[in-house]
Parts: sequence; structure tokens; C-alpha cells
Amino acid sequence: MLKTLPFNEHVAEYEDWFERYPFVFQSEVEAIRELLPFGKTIYGIEIALGTGKFSEALGIKEGVEPAANMRTLAIKWGIEVMDAEAEALPYKDNKYDFVLMVFCVSYFDDLHGAFKEAHRVLKNGGSLILGFIEKNSPIGKFYEARKPVSVFYKDANFYSVERILNELKRAGFRNLSFSQTLFHNLDDIKMLEPSMPGYGKGSFVIIKSNKK
Repeated sequence: MLKTLPFNEHVAEYEDWFERYPFVFQSEVEAIRELLPFGKTIYGIEIALGTGKFSEALGIKEGVEPAANMRTLAIKWGIEVMDAEAEALPYKDNKYDFVLMVFCVSYFDDLHGAFKEAHRVLKNGGSLILGFIEKNSPIGKFYEARKPVSVFYKDANFYSVERILNELKRAGFRNLSFSQTLFHNLDDIKMLEPSMPGYGKGSFVIIKSNKK
């Protein structure tokens, strides 16, 4: 699944990004929150949760992360984190109400396999929520240009919305809905940017799809 080495060896740089771009992170969190199922009996996991930033902010208590040093920090947030990859989840069939994937799709070895695994562990009617930087967006193009010099983006595969949609449908997901945020360049985002429906304007796209 993940190209884990840069994430395992550069945890401080990873954490520093959130310090440098607090309103980017907040905008992403709030956009995801709007699409997450909620309720006392609703329970979900995050896949490739890194140091647990999104899980902690969204109240998610369980997930997987293959990079050991990141997993250690996530555990300190009180998150139950297993050493596993998206293509081979250590969970039973039909277990969760939702599965969250934020940014990690760019690092999967097998995008289709990861989506099929998410489909397997979801209950019927459960939701897969994806958050990713769209390849053709301003920030997506900025990240693509930085690939030769970035330890994090060098091996990343940035995807268009259309490619993600095709893979979701192949994996059996239906009833897709969309949201977007980050309407400026990273350094220009100085306040929370509320999300709006659809895609094509914001660099950060959230897709919610259901298992039926």
C-alpha cells in the first residue's frame, strides 16, 4: 500500500505542515465533518491516519497506520491504531458505519484493492468518505510541480475526480455526493474557507459514497 518510508522518517516535517497551515487543516476538517454520519450508535475508522490529526479532530477512535513512528503519535491521542494497510484491513466484514480516507489515496499501491477492502468492512448502507487534492486543481498542480524535490510528494499519485469516481463504481459504491474547499493557494488561506457542494472550484474534494 503506502510508500511509508518518508512518513516514518520525516514525522517532524509532517507535523510542521499543520502548524504552518492551520486554516487549511481546519477547512478540510470542517468539510469532512459535514459529510460524516453521526449519532450515538455510528462508528467508523480512518485508514492510513498518520499521526491522528484528522481522527482526533473528528472524534474517530480507531483505524490503521503502517508507518510506526506516526502510529506512535496517533496512539498518544487515545486512538486505537493497528499496523495494517488499506488493501488488507484487519477487520471483519460488514462491521463499520463509515470508513474515512484523507489524502492517503495518493499513496496506495492498489487503489481498486483499497476501495474493495473498504467496501468489505462497511455495513450495508455504510459510507466511504474520501478527501483528496484534485490533480487538476491549483494546489494539485503545485504539488505535482514539487514532486522532484519533495520527500512526501515524490512517489505520490494525484488523481482527477473522474479517475476516483471510476474506481469507486468498480468497487461497488453508489449514491455519490461531493463537497469542496480550499479555493486559494496554500499560503493565501488565512481564515476558515467554508465548503460548498460539488467539485471543480476547490482544490480539496470530498466524495461520500455508499455501500448498497
